[in-house]
Amino acid sequence: MAGDPELLEEIQISSSRGAPWPLLSRLPVALAEAQGSPVAYRDLLKLAHEELKTRFLAEEPIEPLVHARAAFIDVMLCEIWRSQFADAPDWALIAVGGYGRGELHPCSDVDLMVLVPSPLDAAGRARIEKLIAFLWDIGLEVGHSVRTVEECAQEAAADVGVMTTLLGARALAGKVPLVESMRAALGLEHVWPVKEFFEAKVREQAERHLKANDTAYNLEPNVKTGPGGLR
Repeated sequence: MAGDPELLEEIQISSSRGAPWPLLSRLPVALAEAQGSPVAYRDLLKLAHEELKTRFLAEEPIEPLVHARAAFIDVMLCEIWRSQFADAPDWALIAVGGYGRGELHPCSDVDLMVLVPSPLDAAGRARIEKLIAFLWDIGLEVGHSVRTVEECAQEAAADVGVMTTLLGARALAGKVPLVESMRAALGLEHVWPVKEFFEAKVREQAERHLKANDTAYNLEPNVKTGPGGLR
């Protein structure tokens, strides 16, 4: 694994869920050789996409493929974090949503959250903007947020969608105690007791189905958010 062990305090790689992937095994060395070149990163992402596509067309089960893609992105993001934020030991990079669960489809956004101990100043915001610009430049479509532990708790309490996203939070790199503080702040005794959460999710689903015309028999049904859809 590429990176400084003191910085990368927690890395969860899901490659063990599927067959060994030689490209994933070679990735740390390839990233070190890339020396931060956006072109080299783009080439590695393209190669990974093509190899996973070939495995899909060969009718390999989809589950190991989406886990493998998440594992590939894990390693890449950890190396990028190491190279850009080695001097920010109090921050943490977290995968959320489907990516947090270790499932990443080819056209899915890479949902990330940067967890910080206190609101960022102008210099901190500029560093995050630089990181996101680099990720888009190499071909990663990212959804991102920057929050403190207190902001996570406040926004999760106000929006069941945010709470759902944070339930799958998975630390990639940085300060693990900060991540544990976030998990404690989102505990059932603080926000969304089980019954209330379940009822809110049912209402959310009903509203989503209404927006998708509330029928599975449309000529062109919404296969993601409609009744019986993928979501």
